[in-house]
Amino acid sequence: MTQTDFKKLGLAVIETELASVNALKGRIDDSFARACELLLNCEGRIVVTGMGKSGHIAGKIAATLASTGSPAFFVHPGEASHGDLGMITSKDVVLALSNSGNTTEILTIVPIIKRLGVPFISMTGNSGSAMATEATINLNVSVENEACPLGLAPTSSTTVALVMGDALAVALLEARGFTEEDFALSHPGGSLGRRLLLHVSDIMHTGDDMPHVAADASISEALLEMSSKGMGMTAIVDNDNKVLGIYTDGDLRRTLDKNIDLQQTPIDQVMTRDCKTVDAHDLAAEVLKLMEDHKINGALVTDSDNHLIGALNMHDLLRAGVM
Repeated sequence: MTQTDFKKLGLAVIETELASVNALKGRIDDSFARACELLLNCEGRIVVTGMGKSGHIAGKIAATLASTGSPAFFVHPGEASHGDLGMITSKDVVLALSNSGNTTEILTIVPIIKRLGVPFISMTGNSGSAMATEATINLNVSVENEACPLGLAPTSSTTVALVMGDALAVALLEARGFTEEDFALSHPGGSLGRRLLLHVSDIMHTGDDMPHVAADASISEALLEMSSKGMGMTAIVDNDNKVLGIYTDGDLRRTLDKNIDLQQTPIDQVMTRDCKTVDAHDLAAEVLKLMEDHKINGALVTDSDNHLIGALNMHDLLRAGVM
């Protein structure tokens, strides 16, 4: 086979699966809406189950539901009949996936699910199957053709089931008013979590690590403070520790261009006044945008009375994974 042949085969698979997904549009119907209502009103957990390839899709759907505000977990149907049914309570809702709708391992546990009075939503490719008939609600995920030329390997059918699961999850997300911050709370280790949960107070330098000098300090004294604290800047404060200005590496370059006496000149004569300050409760991501917008590499942190309480720079944001 040539490279052209491989490309044609790949495109044929995509076209087949696209057609199958497009067919789902007509199945976002009253059954879908009722399924969403059942899942939204679930007082317990959404228990998702499936066997084989459907099981892999079921696991992903459970994970998507859980991460978007709908508590859910996956139960293997084979293990369910050997003790794991104890995970299911009367407050739960069961969502079961099977292309044939006749998966023995699932049908074995359906009577127990019904005895518990648990709503049973099936997602099948055969609306006349045993699972579809026994279900409280059946969602039609049938496909005309598998992308596999033998019609054997689950391809289009698993893709369609996955898309239907995503449709449920996102519909529930919207109904719950789920926000970016809610998403971040369930993903604290990811980049989104760091962006939405990290505050200035979590990464700012405080106390002895915070660079600051008095207004009457000389430029050379300010430079010593900058070098010892290693932030490329220092705050200039008055006797009440209120911020008067900032002096940065950029200010130093401009000072040197003017041939100013570094030993004798007070720092308040060359500092940048009306400098940008931030609040300790600000999100680190907001401070990053502020720095980028104003092309600055650091910021001072002040309280509501303009007292200096901290400092941070781009390196702090980088180390924290905000950028």
